[in-house]
Amino acid sequence: MAGALGYIVRQARASDAAALLQLMRELAVFEHYIDHFRVTAEDLLARGLDGGGNRQFATLVAEVEGASLAGYAVLLEVPFTYDLRPTLILKELYIRDSARGLGIGKALMQAVMLHATAHNAGRLKWDVLPGNQPAKAFYQSLGGKRGEGWENWILAFD
Repeated sequence: MAGALGYIVRQARASDAAALLQLMRELAVFEHYIDHFRVTAEDLLARGLDGGGNRQFATLVAEVEGASLAGYAVLLEVPFTYDLRPTLILKELYIRDSARGLGIGKALMQAVMLHATAHNAGRLKWDVLPGNQPAKAFYQSLGGKRGEGWENWILAFD
């Protein structure tokens, strides 16, 4: 999928591992969990970017012409739920500061929605940090809405 401002959105490849890892580290800094960040390029390859049969996630990337990656989206799939259709979890969506405002986030989300449709997903879910008003406004502009009826609970195993 090509953007009007010189970028393309595509599936991540094994050759993207180092650049994708750098973007993931930037997100970890932004969301204040860099001290707990443990992912390596080898992990990305082993768990999904190598194209093997043990793929644990799907990743879409936005690549700016003549530059490196400007953003990415990581998707996880719950194979089936009550309606026997998968639920897609948008685990991460991140656009590098220097690339914000170019339409890359919208293009990535459109690619995520196409991916969901192609996989016959019944729904797409994601989390937003409570104070991230720009993200909330962005998702609302795409038709997203805050989920009702469920609370996000966590049980951490350290």
